[in-house]
Amino acid sequence: MWDYLRLEVKRTLRDMRFVLGTVAMPVLMYLLFTNLGTDDGTWKTASMVGMAAYGALGAAMNTAGGVAEDRAIGWLRQLRITPMTPRQGVTARALTGAVTVLPAIAAVMLAGGLVNGVRMDAWKWPVIAVLLWLGSLPFTMLGLGNGYRMTSQAMGGVNMLSYLGLAVLGGLWFPVQLFPEWLQHVSAFTPTNRFAQIGRSVADGHAPSLVALGVLTGWLLVFGSYAVVSYRKAARTI
Repeated sequence: MWDYLRLEVKRTLRDMRFVLGTVAMPVLMYLLFTNLGTDDGTWKTASMVGMAAYGALGAAMNTAGGVAEDRAIGWLRQLRITPMTPRQGVTARALTGAVTVLPAIAAVMLAGGLVNGVRMDAWKWPVIAVLLWLGSLPFTMLGLGNGYRMTSQAMGGVNMLSYLGLAVLGGLWFPVQLFPEWLQHVSAFTPTNRFAQIGRSVADGHAPSLVALGVLTGWLLVFGSYAVVSYRKAARTI
């Protein structure tokens, strides 16, 4: 399983589409959004966390592309005849997503500290990074579910809609306070809204709320179940 994990991590990090889309793009968007208009330090900090979450979301859901491609070329069929169990295969894929979110988180936070001059207590930086890393797991499960269930062509469209829709609705690009009141209530139940909130709470000097952790845990169970069901369906057809 660990050999498979190393292979998948290396393959993902060598993909220029991954590097540009989930590492470079969030950094560029962060610097653009925070350097237009007034020089607001509070907004630069909040946006840093939101864009780090956005990068992590994209990296986590990127697992869908690899899974769909593996199904298309018959790689999943080959894995079934190795000593690795199906559970180990899914676990390795999930761990791949967990590892590859780290560059996206680190890149945005480095841009915040080195370029935008964001200043926080030293302990907050690693705590925010770890919380965003752990909080990305539900989105890895969503990506795996899409990859196991759909063809490469269908998965691309669905994944992009899920990615952008969750990012915008969850307030990763813009503050949810700019939304209509009814949409703010909807946003509060999205996993992306609570995902960014756990990092922003630490940046503000507070512990993540139990409500945010509860919403994220609930979505982890939903997306995890979706991934398991999708894998079982794929296993019957490959």
